[in-house]
Amino acid sequence: MNLKAVLEGLLFAVGDDGLTVEQIKDILEIDDNQAKEIIFELKKEYTNDGRGIRINYLGNTFKLTTKPEHKEFYKKLVENPQNNNLSQSALEILAIIVYNEPITRIEVDNIRGVNSSQMIRKLVAKGFLKEVGRSKMPGRPILYKTTDEFLDYFGLSSKENLPKLEISNDEEELEEKDLFLSRYKEE
Repeated sequence: MNLKAVLEGLLFAVGDDGLTVEQIKDILEIDDNQAKEIIFELKKEYTNDGRGIRINYLGNTFKLTTKPEHKEFYKKLVENPQNNNLSQSALEILAIIVYNEPITRIEVDNIRGVNSSQMIRKLVAKGFLKEVGRSKMPGRPILYKTTDEFLDYFGLSSKENLPKLEISNDEEELEEKDLFLSRYKEE
């Protein structure tokens, strides 16, 4: 099995979280020297001009990142009005944040049930979200809020114009419906 290819897939799968040398050793079931050798070989392959990504060592973890020499193209991608359509996941994240702000990415992930880090980065880059400080939670994660650009995009003058969320406690709605008692009875 090509462990270099496996490591590349692992780094892609974990995204911004990255992997430590210890995690790489545990997952691939290899020793310290083998882990460092595989990382070095993969990192060397990414230095080729024909590649658009690289491996960086940031915050005690290895991560796949874009090459800084291509940043003008990434900026065009984010700023291009044709690319400003929001995906379903972007809309979900914005809704969660606007109704719960300030909120951390971890809290957004817990509500959605999936990792939101990449989409939150995109929404920050588009100017819809901003960092407003740090939580008091362990690790002091970043707190996010929506911006005035968010309000402009959705044609809102203020957050008070957002639809109110109504949570129903009506017991009838909460009761499980019995299919045999429904209107679809056999006649």
